[in-house]
Amino acid sequence: MDERKVRVRFAPSPTGPLHIGGVRTALYNYLFARQHGGELVFRIEDTDSTRFVPGAEEYILESFRWLGIQFDEGVSFGGNHGPYRQSERRDIYKQYVRQLLDEGKAYIAFDTPEELNRKREEIQNFQYDAHTRGTMRNSLTLGEDETRRLIDAGEQYVVRFKIEPGEEVHVDDIIRGDVKVMSDILDDKVLYKSADELPTYHLANIVDDHLMEITHVIRGEEWLPSAPLHVLLYRAFGWADTMPQFAHLPLLLKPDGKGKLSKRDGDRLGFPVFPLEWHGADGTVSSGYRESGYLPEAVINFLALLGWNPGTDQEILSMDELIAQFDLAKCSKSGAKFDYIKGQWFNREYILMTDNKVLAPQFDAILRANGIEAPIERVEAVVGMMKMKKINFIKELWPLCDFFFTAPAEYPLDDKFVRKNWKEGTAAEMKELAALLEGLDDFSVEGQRAAIDQWAETTGRKPWNAWRVCLVGAGKGPDMYELAAFLGKEETLRRMKAAIAALP
Repeated sequence: MDERKVRVRFAPSPTGPLHIGGVRTALYNYLFARQHGGELVFRIEDTDSTRFVPGAEEYILESFRWLGIQFDEGVSFGGNHGPYRQSERRDIYKQYVRQLLDEGKAYIAFDTPEELNRKREEIQNFQYDAHTRGTMRNSLTLGEDETRRLIDAGEQYVVRFKIEPGEEVHVDDIIRGDVKVMSDILDDKVLYKSADELPTYHLANIVDDHLMEITHVIRGEEWLPSAPLHVLLYRAFGWADTMPQFAHLPLLLKPDGKGKLSKRDGDRLGFPVFPLEWHGADGTVSSGYRESGYLPEAVINFLALLGWNPGTDQEILSMDELIAQFDLAKCSKSGAKFDYIKGQWFNREYILMTDNKVLAPQFDAILRANGIEAPIERVEAVVGMMKMKKINFIKELWPLCDFFFTAPAEYPLDDKFVRKNWKEGTAAEMKELAALLEGLDDFSVEGQRAAIDQWAETTGRKPWNAWRVCLVGAGKGPDMYELAAFLGKEETLRRMKAAIAALP
């Protein structure tokens, strides 16, 4: 491994909500940096001003705050390598564009979009490269004087990287090994556009990664085709000795069928593809993992195992465990199916592991939305009793436990559970039980259990299901002693008397 201090970066574009695939890329960078005692840089790629979306940058930052992915420097974090927005680094890029031009490693091209389109129609699979550049309108064919005249006249131009054919380019990739590409298949990529005085992705990233001392570039598989070009640019600048190691992550694939995971898949199958809810300028609202009721730890655990595994059967891994076990070499080369059902399973497991005090505010908000205001301690108690049910989200608790806060309004005899457990003589049995409970000084779970179990054993009664009809009005709920203790003696007896009066 590079002997320099590990420095990695996550560099999104502020063009809209952060896709869950981008979250996974940031997570892998974070795990790698933390495991090696390194640093994670947050950089904004905003050289394409036409695609800028207001609010996108803050959305991305808020997503990482919620997920617990912490950056060491960058936009909003500070650092010694700024500025960290590419739009604020124009003068820096111009220096390096000039260096390539002066050394004959790049050239100026004046071809208009119309001229390029005509050339594409004329030549099948046209590529602007060593074989075609001599037929185009650029500084190589026009000469220095004409080039200067056109620039002085205000004609728009681009700067293209001059790639020579016949060279075997090697990309050292941690996941994919030695990737070999012949330079003949690469075109003379545009590095700079005079129209907005901004570089393209290719130049800006190479310059930024070098100046920010990035040692490893961990990014999605979709960027693998550009890696040979970046290797050649590093060499052109004379930075081969500080070239970062690459690691191109496998794609996230559709849960069903073929192809890359998209927002349409989430809309179609009912799962989020963004970390937070996103409100589009057109009024559309896209669901987010946070607002859908996912715990951030569950999302992290789920994403970490999409394309990587620790080599064991362990599935539940805390952030510390992920940091300790993460290994880029164990990442899959093939794409990872986005199993959103598994994501729900992770959320259920984390609900079970999470302290009730942490979960209670989420359920309290649901109660308030249903007109219920209760002390937070009672909300915590209900969450503790009911989260063992097979729920994937806290929001699923409300229909399972509304009876904790509202007494049954009716006892429908067409309900199978009510009809089965309320028969002739049941009312009298419940009156006996009510009398027993009324006489209890200790109404705790233990106090009730001692008295009622003894009474049931002596009389041969089995009162628990009928008692549930009284307190709940249906066949759901926790242990009856826990429920009655939560309701208290007064409310328990009130509900029992109401049921005895209402049911035949």
